[in-house]
Amino acid sequence: MDQTGRPCPLCGESMHRRHCKYVCPQHGVVYDCSDTFW
Repeated sequence: MDQTGRPCPLCGESMHRRHCKYVCPQHGVVYDCSDTFW
């Protein structure tokens, strides 16, 4: 099940967390586990 989380840095839309990736409804995958943004 997806969880809404961080806002997309490109558009501010709430992203979904899927298998260690953050997916924006507008832009697709924005971050994954290899990104150190947290």
